[in-house]
Amino acid sequence: MSDYSDFKWTDANVAEAERIIGRYPKGREASAIMPLLWLAQYQMRDMTGVAWLPLPVIEFVAAQIGMPKIRALEVATFYTMYNLQPVGRFHVQVCGTTPCMLRGSDDILRACADKGLKKGEVTNDGLFTLTEVECLGVCANAPMVQVNDDNYEDLTYESMTAILEDLIAGRTPKPGSQIGRQTSCPEGGPTTLKEIA
Repeated sequence: MSDYSDFKWTDANVAEAERIIGRYPKGREASAIMPLLWLAQYQMRDMTGVAWLPLPVIEFVAAQIGMPKIRALEVATFYTMYNLQPVGRFHVQVCGTTPCMLRGSDDILRACADKGLKKGEVTNDGLFTLTEVECLGVCANAPMVQVNDDNYEDLTYESMTAILEDLIAGRTPKPGSQIGRQTSCPEGGPTTLKEIA
């Protein structure tokens, strides 16, 4: 098993890393740390099937932009979007902040628990990791969950159970509002600006 000390960008990601770094002024390359860590996490997913950042990968990214390793680690440990340990194939992130809690996030967590997901753990089959997170920015369509890169909104116990069952069966559930809401309009549809000019 690799310790990932030999991590290098793929050919495609060499070009992408250069493009990312090129967006920042000379002498400010350290500002590229977040998108570079994100790129590295995706490369790890493509290499191993698991989106995460082992310490040698974080150190590789830091070295590329001349940033002290500890500073890169500070960034990676601060933001929950970076996984510092292996996660399941589907990283289920349940928002537990006040709007989602008031609209039923406990039911969403119960649906996850009823399918065998436990907070902070990878299921025995390696399929899921469950994390309760702070606001994911979809408060108007609460409760919501992010699974990998997709948001699922306006959830109920039943709709969350159906999403998990689809993932288990290898199907791709429809992301977005589970009640057909468009953007963040009120339930039942828009009340103003009904006609698009």
